[in-house]
Amino acid sequence: MLGGTEFVGRAVTDDALARGWEVTVFHRGHHGAPPGVAELLGDRTAEDGLAALAAVEAPAEGTYTWDLVVDTWSAAPSVVRDAARLLSGRAARYAYVSSRSVYDYPTPAGLDEDAPLVEGASPDAGGDVPYPQAKRGGELAALDAFGDRALLVRAGLVIGPWENIGRLPWWLNRIARGGPVLAPGTPDLPLQYIDVRDLAAWLLDAAEGGLHGPYNLVSRPGHTTMGELLDACVRATGSGAELRWTDTETILAAGVEPWSDLPVWLPPGELYDTLHQGDVSRAYATGLHCRPVAETVADTWTWLCEQGGTAPQRPDRPPVGLDPQIEAKLLAG
Repeated sequence: MLGGTEFVGRAVTDDALARGWEVTVFHRGHHGAPPGVAELLGDRTAEDGLAALAAVEAPAEGTYTWDLVVDTWSAAPSVVRDAARLLSGRAARYAYVSSRSVYDYPTPAGLDEDAPLVEGASPDAGGDVPYPQAKRGGELAALDAFGDRALLVRAGLVIGPWENIGRLPWWLNRIARGGPVLAPGTPDLPLQYIDVRDLAAWLLDAAEGGLHGPYNLVSRPGHTTMGELLDACVRATGSGAELRWTDTETILAAGVEPWSDLPVWLPPGELYDTLHQGDVSRAYATGLHCRPVAETVADTWTWLCEQGGTAPQRPDRPPVGLDPQIEAKLLAG
């Protein structure tokens, strides 16, 4: 596991350990690794940052040291390139957690894995690379090194325990404070997302089963709705918060940004179709199972309380959530 201490990487590591697999975690040492793993330390962005991996004794001809490598890297594709090249003779398979952002925007509702992809991506790109090109470049790097031994997991919106982006944790903490809560749009708006643990389970099953190539990995469109998500937050926190559903026009006129100020939510339109209306039939045909939203919300609240109510925050992502003064102004009409 390249990483393995936060969010998606942590969920994959925990699932693999629960299966009785032997797991090696290669990470920078900034966060504690899960109990039961073997640890290798290194910074993939530094010169000789892969030295600890390179020092592992090479396998005998025709064998592999590791059955699977899982990589969640989101920045410069050259980092994926270097790791994949080093590991191509040491690992049987390489699963790269990519993103549905690799599709050319806007992506109309219903497009599958054959949809047009972003241009300008390269496995050799370094430095500051836009997210879509970074993820597509990472895919190309994995394919260059592993070919049909590479699994490309094009995740959509990911939520659940260990989230370090802050989307569901923000809603839970806001609703836990109680009182009137600004609820955006209409409660029947369908949502498409995946619980991080369902992502991890499918990924490991898929790799073990020899699947390769790209898969959109997210729930079916309408797996839940915005109303069901926020109602589940009210129930999980026990706050008795009152959801005040507010029309989209009023929210946008106030300068509120969907997705960032009001996490998860997007009004109907091109971006909504791209993020909440993707075709996932290929993943479901290969065994994807998505748990009910109430379970995801309740488990995330339990985990968040264990963290003292403060979720970890990725340093490369801006904090999300609505300014309380703007919310109060909107609620006051």
